[in-house]
Amino acid sequence: QLQLVESGGGLVQPGGSLRISCAAFGSTLDMHVIGWFRQAPGKEREGVSYISFDDGSTYYADSVKGRFTISRAKNTVYLQMNSLKPEDTAVYICAAATHPIWGMMENEFNYWGQGTQVTVSS
Repeated sequence: QLQLVESGGGLVQPGGSLRISCAAFGSTLDMHVIGWFRQAPGKEREGVSYISFDDGSTYYADSVKGRFTISRAKNTVYLQMNSLKPEDTAVYICAAATHPIWGMMENEFNYWGQGTQVTVSS
């Protein structure tokens, strides 16, 4: 079993930066991938980024490429978000996969955190 705990969300002005974290507890040796999804009110959940614990490879959605950076330190994954825009406002949800994945699809991930709110507004 894995538990994922997100932290670091908050309110930031457009153009600002924020770093959110996802700490994994429990059967962490089973993890292959940790990723971030986000869900804004009235919108479908969107895959944002993931990092592979197997080879360190990363993925970014086109909407965040060049602005967001994912990294890891042991069993914590960070998402550094720069040049934030109002459309980045969402609940950011951490997810883990205990098997190799084919892509950034919700059904590839089998453990989920509770989410952390990120609001970009002046």
